[in-house]
Amino acid sequence: MQRIFRQDGRSLIVAMDHGSGLHVLPEMADPGKILDDIRGAGADAVLTTMGIATTFAENIGAMGLILRIDGAGSALDQNLDFRQRYTVEEALRIGADGVGCMGFPGVNGGKTLDGLARLAGQCQSWRVPLLAEMLPGAFDGSFHSTENVALASRIGAELGDIIKTTFTGDAESFRSVSSGVFCPVVVLGGTRKESDVELLKMVRAALDGGAAGVAVGRNIWKHDNVHGITRALVRVIHDDASVEEALEELTALA
Repeated sequence: MQRIFRQDGRSLIVAMDHGSGLHVLPEMADPGKILDDIRGAGADAVLTTMGIATTFAENIGAMGLILRIDGAGSALDQNLDFRQRYTVEEALRIGADGVGCMGFPGVNGGKTLDGLARLAGQCQSWRVPLLAEMLPGAFDGSFHSTENVALASRIGAELGDIIKTTFTGDAESFRSVSSGVFCPVVVLGGTRKESDVELLKMVRAALDGGAAGVAVGRNIWKHDNVHGITRALVRVIHDDASVEEALEELTALA
């Protein structure tokens, strides 16, 4: 866990696992360059695929490595039947510090929760942190009420070591999520935000609501200034900077 979270208990995790099923071109045509930028800007860890983890190990460097260990179909079929693709031992063999897996309460009769539970047992055997990405109703935003996100996050905490989930809109509502979870909760970035201000405000509010950090992907690697936006997020997460201060950092690095 200390390879993923700093001593302040917070982490900026950059998600680069989208290419296992989604369209990531042209922005992620050069993963090595993105990894160099985020590492240089102070990102703490990367959540990524077997291919990126093994091909770009030198670019990942000292950042924590969380291997996306499950998967389903692709953008061509929209399959939600996520299953474990790699073992924890295989993750350790490539130097992973943790593994990540989906959990979709309310979908497919709980199959992803069964898979998450089996993986949790494997992680306990190897003493490997498990990041459980908990989304009630999967990617259907109509299910992402505060109550449902709180339920999904608590289910994940009963199994995993880190919860990754969606933000509920404001600090007060997210506090009702984080207060019921006895492990670190990181907020996912989701689809590309309309502006840098919107992204930074979300992160600031999530931290104020008890989040231990974020796991942001498209809002970083699709950005015109990958290094700058990463540095701005680091300032908010680890220096408790305001949105305005973070924007100044981004502008200075433009």
